[in-house]
Amino acid sequence: MTSLDIKQKTIAKEVSLSGVGLHTGKSVTMTFKPAPENNGYSFIRVDLEGKPLIEADANYVVTTQRGTNLEKHGVTINTSEHVLAALVGLGIDNCIIELDASEPPIMDGSSKFFIEKLELAGFREQEAFVEEYVVKDIITYKDEKTGSEIIVMPSDNYQLTTMVDFGTNILGTQNASIDDISEFKSEISDSRTFSFLHEIEMLLDNGLIKGGDLNNAIVYVDKELSPETMDKLRVAFGKDNISVKPNGILDNLNLHHPNEAARHKLLDVIGDLALVGTRIRGKVIANKPGHFVNTQFAKKLSKIIKLEKRNKVPVFDLLKGASQRYQCYYGSFAS
Repeated sequence: MTSLDIKQKTIAKEVSLSGVGLHTGKSVTMTFKPAPENNGYSFIRVDLEGKPLIEADANYVVTTQRGTNLEKHGVTINTSEHVLAALVGLGIDNCIIELDASEPPIMDGSSKFFIEKLELAGFREQEAFVEEYVVKDIITYKDEKTGSEIIVMPSDNYQLTTMVDFGTNILGTQNASIDDISEFKSEISDSRTFSFLHEIEMLLDNGLIKGGDLNNAIVYVDKELSPETMDKLRVAFGKDNISVKPNGILDNLNLHHPNEAARHKLLDVIGDLALVGTRIRGKVIANKPGHFVNTQFAKKLSKIIKLEKRNKVPVFDLLKGASQRYQCYYGSFAS
């Protein structure tokens, strides 16, 4: 860990926004609040007795199906990644996120609206200095089942690259990169979550994606649309007509970027790696990332950081000490 000559930052005032959770379909109000120095990110469930707090910590990840879900003492936070990505992308070190349900509002499926609200709140510099984990060696994690892999290597700043290949003609292979985390707002934050039609059908059949509509998820049509499927989608999305656009996505939505899927995967990586709990100086390369491999990597990186802190040996400048002793010895003769 390295202490930088940069002061920690929180928001200047609290701000709220409301919506529905993508998977729960529950109405929710989320409030960003200023947090004290060295707090990091923490969620508070204000709808539950005692207002329990869950820190944004990789060790609290319990499931990664359709999002990164945290649990502490039986209290859950679902789909945390888009909110955390916004905080990291704006260089906010400390923030409290209050929720009156388990899942943040999905909004348009990106981090764009969270960025806008946080900027509206403004920022406040704090007294404590920022601590940063400087990557000195290549660290890797690979999921042998899927072939998904994340590595981080030394770099002068926090850089990220994602490479995705879904094995479908409709989406194909895509890449996305940023050379510095400061590019998050302009290059990544408006990239929305996406799914394939066969996944949407499965989710609908299992009572999930209750808060979804065609404005908060890009749906890639990877199979023929049967009349039965069309009826399901019309009911689920509350629309009279649904069709497929020439680029293979369901209508009523235009892509923000040709590689929006890869950019959203990069957004997810940033949000999931926020669970490490400290700023990172290194280059992250994620091949076929997903919430499972992202959070497993975050857990590994978190353990490495804790071990390095525990085993850190103070560094003494022996020459400086020798010089001071010499000056003291010489001074005794001169007096």
